[in-house]
Amino acid sequence: MAPPVLAGLVPATDVSMVAILQDMDARDKRGHDGRKAEYEVMPRLAGKTAIVTGGAKGIGRHYSQALAAEGARVMVADIADGRELAEEIAGRYGANSVASVKFDVSDEKAVKNLVAQTIDRFGHIDILVNNAALYTGLKPRNFNEWDTELWDRVMAINIRGPYLMVRHVAPHMMARRTGKIINIASGAAYKGVPRMLPYVTSKGAMLAFTRSLSRELGEYGIAVNSLSPGYILSDTGLENATHVEEERVPVRNSRAFKRDAYPEDLLGALLFLASSDSDFVTGQSLVVDGGSVNN
Repeated sequence: MAPPVLAGLVPATDVSMVAILQDMDARDKRGHDGRKAEYEVMPRLAGKTAIVTGGAKGIGRHYSQALAAEGARVMVADIADGRELAEEIAGRYGANSVASVKFDVSDEKAVKNLVAQTIDRFGHIDILVNNAALYTGLKPRNFNEWDTELWDRVMAINIRGPYLMVRHVAPHMMARRTGKIINIASGAAYKGVPRMLPYVTSKGAMLAFTRSLSRELGEYGIAVNSLSPGYILSDTGLENATHVEEERVPVRNSRAFKRDAYPEDLLGALLFLASSDSDFVTGQSLVVDGGSVNN
């Protein structure tokens, strides 16, 4: 028999359910309001320090700007001079928001000096973006036309460079048991783009590097992922006129989204991988190419 209902009263069982629902609603509202206030007051990367290799030009420049806009203190590290970009970022976000170092990522001594300068300036390293790569100066050619000296230079910058960065940055992250390592790979590694063999090979290596490294650093709370851009029309990318001519239209036609891609298209994915939003994501490759690769 159902419990009696007195005028103006709700059965005890219903009162409990109503109270639970009201409490859940209140908690949910407090949570959303609290997160909203937190986002409004504090950017996602406030208090974090990021190193961006190849961070002065091309897509790397956009990475540096995006990280700074989200509150990170950015070390712009590039073989190109990053002082102009550093001045621009400092003008927007303050003098302590950025520094720049000119260095060769394939030179271990230069890498050691970069890491030491970053620690001296900012105190710790939370995010490493392994972006530096030799690409713009590579004129497409057949597989047997690449001389070994150029092949070795591509591998030195595109593979040894990220390894050296990890070798000298990771210990600082391990000591604090936290960190984000983002290796910039490429959609070209999935598609086997022809006539760019050393570059495509090096980017395929970055995918394997990411997977293996994630297994070694996971116990220290360090996330290791790769971001694989599709064919991006950046200022430096457009300097490789032959590759633009060969690839732009075919790549665009291969996409689910039939348009060109620009550096801005990559920034949401980069910030996701750099922030706490991806704290339980590691060993993965996020392809951002408008649906050309179905990963």
